[in-house]
Order: sequence, then C-alpha cells, then structure tokens
Amino acid sequence: MTQYLDFEKPLAEIEGKAEELRAMARDNAGMDVEKEAAALDRKSRDLLKTLYAGLTPWRKCQVARHPDRPHSKDYIAALFTEFTPLAGDRNFADDHAIMGGLARLDGRSVVVLGHEKGNDTKSRIAHNFGMARPEGYRKAIRLMELADRFGLPVVTLVDTPGAYPGKGAEERGQSEAIARSTEACLALNVPLISVVIGEGGSGGAVAFATANRVLMLEHSIYSVISPEGCASILWKDAGKTQEAAAALRLTARNLHELGVCDRIIPEPLGGAHRDPATAIAAVGKALSAVLADLDKTPTDQIRRDRRLKYLALGKKGLAA
Repeated sequence: MTQYLDFEKPLAEIEGKAEELRAMARDNAGMDVEKEAAALDRKSRDLLKTLYAGLTPWRKCQVARHPDRPHSKDYIAALFTEFTPLAGDRNFADDHAIMGGLARLDGRSVVVLGHEKGNDTKSRIAHNFGMARPEGYRKAIRLMELADRFGLPVVTLVDTPGAYPGKGAEERGQSEAIARSTEACLALNVPLISVVIGEGGSGGAVAFATANRVLMLEHSIYSVISPEGCASILWKDAGKTQEAAAALRLTARNLHELGVCDRIIPEPLGGAHRDPATAIAAVGKALSAVLADLDKTPTDQIRRDRRLKYLALGKKGLAA
C-alpha cells in the first residue's frame, strides 16, 4: 500500500478514486471503468510531475525520509554479488545500524558499508533507525583497514539521521569513534565512493562520506544538523523547521553548487520509493562509472586528492 506524504494528499485522493473504480469493476463483471480510471491516472501523473518539479527543501527532507525508500540492504542485495557480511568491532559488540562486508560490484571485489534503518517497526528497532553507536563506527574502521590491506575499493551507502546520542554511546566514546572513522576515510590508499541514498545527518554521515567522490540521489539530503534541531537551536521554535531546511542548504543541488556533492543521481518521478528498482539501477550505473574513472588515477594520488578535496571545501561557497 502506497504511503503518502503530507503534500501528496491531493495525489492520494485521485489515485484512490482510480483504485476504487477498478475495485468496483472487479466486483461487478461487465462493468467497464477503464476509460475513467485511465483519465484519473493521467491526472495523477500530471499532478505528480507538478508536485516534484518544485519541491521545497523541507519537502525534500520528507521524501528523503520516506519509509518505503530503498535502504542499504536493498542496494546491496540488488547491486552486489557474493556479499559476505563481516560483524563486530572486535572490542565491544556488533552494531546492527551498520552493515558491511566483502562483495563484488560488476565482478570486481570491493568492501561495501552502509547505514541500515530497517523497513518495519521490528527491524527499525533492531537497526536503531540507522543511528550508529561507537561500535558501528569502529566496525567500519576495521573494514576500511581490511580494504586498504588488500587493495579493495570502498563503497559506502549513507542513510542516517545522525549518530546515536544515547548515554551509553557517549560513555563508550561516540565522538572519538566518529573522528577515527573520518580519519580512516582520509587515510585510505584505495578509492572511496560514498552515495547518500536518503539522509546524510551530521558527523554520523561524515564518518562514512569523507570520500574521493560523493554521490547523492536527487531527493536525498546532507546537512550538519536536522532542520528540526536547527530550528530548536536558532529560533527556539519547532514551527521554523521549513525555514531551517532552506537555510541549511541541504539538497543535492545546493551541495553540488558548494562542491560537497560531486554527482547527482536522478530519481524516478515521485521519488525512489515509487520505483525502487529504477533508483537502485541508477545508483549501480553511477557507481560503475565513477569506479572506472578512479581507475585512471594513480594509487599514490588517490589519498592525496581526497585530502585536498576536503581542505578545499568551503572555498567554492565563499567565492559565490
């Protein structure tokens, strides 16, 4: 069953009417409603185009958080073969908010890492809604070091509202783990490609996305803080969430202009949640192209280019 966002309510009404007509026809043999239903389909598609042609930053946030949007496990299952999951940080525990392991992409050996949110109540709780604890980032460090040792490119799939801020996580060194993971990204001598597939929230995302190339799906977001958190800090008013989303410049287009995002991957009309297979295929195509491009870069330049990329961040925005 399609889950509609707040701004999609007019669309829900039209598509609901079309489905009602077809349901009546199924229950009443001989009733022909296809002409009327097809007209409603055209109307809904036109409305969908209109709605998604002018999404505000806040609506982009809503789309990026859509519960039916494909998650890391969906991308891994569809794009990577021979996936062998690796678990644990060899210190405290295995964090189920982070999944990763060895795999093949187009027949090529890689290490893949991703935040996993889950797709129903039970799995969301099990994966802590994609919010990693220190052991998750330490697991990521272990896998990145493994990739470096064997000369394997690293692909990270970013989809988190942020690192888990709980008391236990702080006691076990959450900020240190995030910093070490970011450091591990910068230290890699192999290509690192990150794809923001949903939310890229704060340091929890940076710890995975300090990459040679950062790709973002068209309706994904990437920011230093959530719009809700920004509104509560700057305006002390939860009602200012939409203004905060605009001020944060968190959309893929904003970040491409600022030089943070290197490539925007188009989504199907209505967002990745309406056609997950097409969205996943587009990500796979982009990953293959970027990996092929990075193959042309000498190994000793991979690490240097990544460091220079992050030292240069902000200069483009200041010049604008």
